Amino acid sequence: MGFNIYFALLFLCILLFGLAIADDGKVHIVYMGSLLHNNREELITSHLEVISSVLQSPGHAEQSLVRSYTYAFNGFAAVLSKEQATALVGKAGVLSVFPDPVLNLHTTHSWDYLEKDLAMPRSSSYRKPKSSAADVIIGFLDTGIWPEAASFSDKGMGPVPSRWKGACVKGEGFNVSNCNRKIIGARYYSGGEDNDLVTNIKPKSIWPQTRTARDYDGHGTFTASTAAGSFVENANYNGLAKGTARGGPASSSTRIAMYRVCGLDYGCPGVQILAAFDDAVKDGVDIVSISIGVRSRNQADFMNDAIAIGAFHATQKGILVVSSAGNEGPDSQTVVNAAPWIFTVGAISIDRDFQSGALLGNGKIIEGKGITFPNLSQSAVHPLVYGGSIPAKSCDPVAASNCVLECLDANKTKGKIVLCIANDTATSRAYMKAEIQEYTGAVGMIVVDDLQLFEAFDYGTFAGTAISKSSATKIFSYINSTRNPVATITPSTVVANDKPAPVVASFSSRGPGALTQNILKPDISAPGLNIIAAWDPPNTFIDTVLSETISTAFIMMSGTSVAVSHVSGAAAFVKSMNPTWSSSAIRSALMTTAIVRNNMGELLTNASDMAGTPFDFGAGVVNPIGALQPGLVYETSIDDYFHFLCNYGLDSENIKLIAANKSYVCPSGAKVDLISNMNYPSIAISKLNVVNGSTTVSRSVTNISPDLTLNYKVTIRAPPGLSVKVSPEILQFSETAKKLSFDVVFRPTKVATKGYAFGTLVWSDGKHNVSTPFAVNLV
Repeated sequence: MGFNIYFALLFLCILLFGLAIADDGKVHIVYMGSLLHNNREELITSHLEVISSVLQSPGHAEQSLVRSYTYAFNGFAAVLSKEQATALVGKAGVLSVFPDPVLNLHTTHSWDYLEKDLAMPRSSSYRKPKSSAADVIIGFLDTGIWPEAASFSDKGMGPVPSRWKGACVKGEGFNVSNCNRKIIGARYYSGGEDNDLVTNIKPKSIWPQTRTARDYDGHGTFTASTAAGSFVENANYNGLAKGTARGGPASSSTRIAMYRVCGLDYGCPGVQILAAFDDAVKDGVDIVSISIGVRSRNQADFMNDAIAIGAFHATQKGILVVSSAGNEGPDSQTVVNAAPWIFTVGAISIDRDFQSGALLGNGKIIEGKGITFPNLSQSAVHPLVYGGSIPAKSCDPVAASNCVLECLDANKTKGKIVLCIANDTATSRAYMKAEIQEYTGAVGMIVVDDLQLFEAFDYGTFAGTAISKSSATKIFSYINSTRNPVATITPSTVVANDKPAPVVASFSSRGPGALTQNILKPDISAPGLNIIAAWDPPNTFIDTVLSETISTAFIMMSGTSVAVSHVSGAAAFVKSMNPTWSSSAIRSALMTTAIVRNNMGELLTNASDMAGTPFDFGAGVVNPIGALQPGLVYETSIDDYFHFLCNYGLDSENIKLIAANKSYVCPSGAKVDLISNMNYPSIAISKLNVVNGSTTVSRSVTNISPDLTLNYKVTIRAPPGLSVKVSPEILQFSETAKKLSFDVVFRPTKVATKGYAFGTLVWSDGKHNVSTPFAVNLV
């Protein structure tokens, strides 16, 4: 009875709301810059006045208003028609108006690998933070959290820091008692539901999973435990890779605040992301970790990008915002979240590999990769067939070779192992497996896939492995050498100290940035391939594509979202040891100490074994231990970001709103090329004439070492065809000269060719090496 009354009231609300607002009303975000004051009631009143100015019935403004942003910045979300939104553009005090975007998620041993195998030798042991003064609070904008996971135990943790002003919000299946000294805050957002009422989309508020901070997806649980999880012994993934799961080096004192902005069936609305940024600033987080973004082709400019806007104002308040580069690699210009005030992270592998193999009838073993627990004979007795040789009547051999759905002749696959070639990026290995296992009656599959070879796919109890194209030639040779080829697939084993490692993940989005090529992005890379961490809910992970249930409290995941967690954890570590450092100093320390060589002493490579560039891995692989003592840092101020926006093309009137400074005036001569002069820990130049070009960029570095009297000498690692000169070549720091500047002059030489050239500047005092990568486009 109560349920029916609820729906009757809901339907009535829909009717009333629909009468008040235009038929084509949709949620729009109206951005109005920085706060001139902190009076929330006055701000909301001003928002209603702005809305009223474009409504036919001004009295309906309150119905239109979805949310006001009043803590970190000035703005609101409202249900507006296209015409009403257009009418707001250009109104006094309004910077931008854009439809509420729906963004997507960018989805143990890894920390040991970063701290031991890749870290520079420790000159002294680092101290473990002992008091709440050194505690760091990471705010995660994600899918929520599963508080019962062992990774979120607060055993041994001290009291919640007194500076914390956040809340643990009760919701469906989530009580205040679910928070503890590890999870100190949990919020959820249902903004956008009003929009559903207007457009007659099923209201999300009627589903309990949307009105809670509890994680029904798993992504938020995974990222939070990777960055800040407590120690959990004997963690493993279905018996593989047993060890101790934990977060970053300071995880024992790192606190978690979860802001659930994403849902199971509706993505991550921008209105909710901005609300979370607004609350996170008010609550008092130190770091925001957000593994969310748009497709690169859908990028908006910085003033129409929910993450860029929220991150800017969080940065204004001293918060470091760490975000994912995206999962659209290896194509160039696919990096997202590339605003200079966002710490943008790409993904690399670690030195752990999950291997399975194919044993052929001739006795040869073909090494493969993947996770499989097959119920096959360990002898090569199962018939082996190439998918391209048995197409269904409705498909051509190329589609059959790719094992496209319903393109294999099921009469010729039953009981066999099928060899497939992954030459169609639209067909994932999950769907290949579904085709092979569920529709053909085959007992196993071998996938030829160079691009995703390093990403261990979980075949479950079905027999499967992935091999390289070079290895595939051996299988084809065997198939062609006998009338009855046979094979089997061996169970997975874990290989430690795999070489080369790390390798840039093929899916990790690449630079240069599409919005500006005068900032080098991504900034840095971290483990994001085949990482094991806590999942949600434990013991019941269901793969809807594969129709298999896996019983485990931990799961394996890949993506730049996973890499973000590692950098967030590393930043928390540096912050815990140096609580007075600014967010830009922490970013600089992590970038200038990053590692660019693998465990074979060679330059980092990509999945195709080609040498990588800063557009692949940024400054290098994050090195949390080395970042504790960077020597020098590049401090990037809020004024630097204002100047960036001027050079990007915004006028002084816009910057006045963003800066909340009525007297602000953009520097004279602002232009896009001057973006390269931003005091950033890397250098990018979008255009340099290959014949007679010359350009100079300036940088300043601050000595943060205990020793105030130091001399740093520069070493230049320039590529062929590019002359690089630094002046002065020696920086002499003293008690009165803690911050010094230098110029870098770039000129092409006679052997220069068009295209990007990459190199590095390294400042060294004999103890610290401060590396600054550069990318110069010769045109």
